[in-house]
Amino acid sequence: MPAADGTPAVDTSSRRLWDADRLASLFAAFLPHRAVLLAVSGGPDSTALMLLAQQWRVAMAEGPVLHVASVDHGLRREAAGEAAAVGLLAARLGLSHVVLPLDRPLSRSGIQEAARDARYAALVRHAQAVGAAAIATGHTLDDQAETVLFRLMRGSGLSGLAGMPAERLMPGEVALLRPLLGLRKAELVAACRQADAGFVEDPSNRDPRFTRARLRLLLPQLEREGLGAERLARLAARVARADAALEAMADQAADAVLEILPAGVFRLSRPDFTLLPAEIGLRLLGRAIRASGTEGVPELGKLEALLDWIAKGGIGARTLSGALLRATPTVLAIAKAPPRRRRAVGADVNLRDGSETV
Repeated sequence: MPAADGTPAVDTSSRRLWDADRLASLFAAFLPHRAVLLAVSGGPDSTALMLLAQQWRVAMAEGPVLHVASVDHGLRREAAGEAAAVGLLAARLGLSHVVLPLDRPLSRSGIQEAARDARYAALVRHAQAVGAAAIATGHTLDDQAETVLFRLMRGSGLSGLAGMPAERLMPGEVALLRPLLGLRKAELVAACRQADAGFVEDPSNRDPRFTRARLRLLLPQLEREGLGAERLARLAARVARADAALEAMADQAADAVLEILPAGVFRLSRPDFTLLPAEIGLRLLGRAIRASGTEGVPELGKLEALLDWIAKGGIGARTLSGALLRATPTVLAIAKAPPRRRRAVGADVNLRDGSETV
């Protein structure tokens, strides 16, 4: 497979970075896809992803086409040069590479979350343009541990503490694959060095202004106390297993007690609903609110408060996340909330968080 610039492609398999069986296990999720887009920033994790995926692919007679993309967030002057370096390495490996700009400026509030969302949106658009039904990232076991700690600190529920899944479907029916999620970062750094492939470290990864960076610095201390990345990742796997079981129970409960009426109205028999275990009731309520509301996923604390209001016999109407819940002694009905009324001066009714009956 010749390189994009006409020079001979570097076959990393000749360097035997990792054995074929291990690579086959790592990249088995690539096989159902005709093409896969590798998201490569130039850091050690994503650089190793590119090296190892290319080694896996060149050893096969047939398999998915691999594309490479880097996203330039426009936040650091060095980013353009780092993306160009990724392009040079990709060309040596015989892989096509593009640099993707963002389609809008980033908000300075919650900039890391905004950058992540914008990055995935740009990657999905490019994946669709090149016919790739999957995007692969270089997330590692260390990233999983940070995610669990971050979500625990934020007061997440079980679904959040399950961490990042190895595979999930994104908007646009594009799969997000994380083939390196069970590997430590140090192993990937070693793979880059073995391949004599340069990489960069994003300074924001150690910038104490960002929560994740502070957690990253905290992890070695936790590891010394016995709460290392492996144990946090194992916790995530166990929570994910429990979460899947609860979702299956919620599916069964939905079939039994949840009715979908015309115009997107969800109706629950209140007596039947109140007999459900609280966690299953919470999940059903959340599903109905997400499906009928207009403001995304409701905050867990507000959803729990709404469930508590129902359990204590609340009668009337409440709004949450753009959904309207009407409660009678026998029925709970959930539908899209009407447009928000302008608050009169001095009024204390909060229609957004459901803290008052309306």
